[in-house]
Amino acid sequence: QVQLQESGGGSVQSGGALSLTCAASGDSISNYCMGWFRQAPGKGREVVATIAINGGTLYPDSVKGRFTISRDNSKNTVNLQMNSLKPVDTAMYYCAANSPRFGACVVNKYSPYWGQGTQVTVSS
Repeated sequence: QVQLQESGGGSVQSGGALSLTCAASGDSISNYCMGWFRQAPGKGREVVATIAINGGTLYPDSVKGRFTISRDNSKNTVNLQMNSLKPVDTAMYYCAANSPRFGACVVNKYSPYWGQGTQVTVSS
């Protein structure tokens, strides 16, 4: 069973950048589909990036071109590089993992493994 720990959150001004890291322990992330999610106060948890075991990535339109997810299996980490940050990006950011099933790599809000989250605050 994998355990996840996020780091790298903080406060930045609009247009700034932050890099988040998800460090895994207990198992190798090479066995998991990985993703980053966020949740703003009073809103539901939404996906911001996912990366499959083969390295394929997916982003919602809201962050496409600004956020980049990557994985380093040798370090057992997943990174989220966030550029051109906007105040609407303010949220708690969570790392998640899920095992592939029937050849499909799906990471969503029902994924079984989650970190504790790291806060990102973007001021205007």
